Amino acid sequence: MRLLLPASVSEARECLARGAVPIGGATLVWAAWQQDGFPELAVSLRHVPEANVVSPESLGSAVILGQIDDRVPGVLRRAAGTVGTGAVRRTATVGGNIVGSSLRCLLPAALALDARATVLEPDGVFRTDLAEVVAKRKVLLSLEWRKPVADGYRKLPAEAGGPPPFVVAVAVHAGEDGHGRRLRVAVRDGYEVHCADVPCGTDAERVLAAVETQVADGLAPAAREAVREQVTEVQARSGRS
Repeated sequence: MRLLLPASVSEARECLARGAVPIGGATLVWAAWQQDGFPELAVSLRHVPEANVVSPESLGSAVILGQIDDRVPGVLRRAAGTVGTGAVRRTATVGGNIVGSSLRCLLPAALALDARATVLEPDGVFRTDLAEVVAKRKVLLSLEWRKPVADGYRKLPAEAGGPPPFVVAVAVHAGEDGHGRRLRVAVRDGYEVHCADVPCGTDAERVLAAVETQVADGLAPAAREAVREQVTEVQARSGRS
């Protein structure tokens, strides 16, 4: 296998046009390749500047999870900090986690932030939503979002070898004109991820009821309570912002 290391978006597009297979930190694909055979060409975005950005409103796909720090919103930082072991976080990348992993540990946080994706294709760079990125396994270049007013994240304990732990990510966003705040909640229940988007009004119980209708029906009691606690806590903090 030959690993290509483009230094620009245009070079990366050329690699994809040649049929190179994207590789992130190789934490997920290496074992499969050892069993099924290695591709002739692979491409890493680790040297592409746009794939390595870390800022309050953007994150590159080649960023290693262990490098995600307080430059990004807390909901995304905490999600990254709970992925696997320290060894995994020193190797796994944002793009590999969201696109290549069945767990997609960063996806609920990104959905709560209402993140948009910039994807790379042989014929250009495009903006799209995360649903399309995941469904069609697009080559992720970066994520972008507007800085939230307040956010929160919680992962429940889970037994080793069992289903993935339940996750809830919450963020409150200001309207375009500074008014009309909205609250977004994303949960991972098993391997499924669901998202709610509701007006963030002064009636906390009405907000909770709207969220539960969209994402909490059918959840286990502990998961429902985690959703209620995170929504209540984040909405309270957003009122003090």
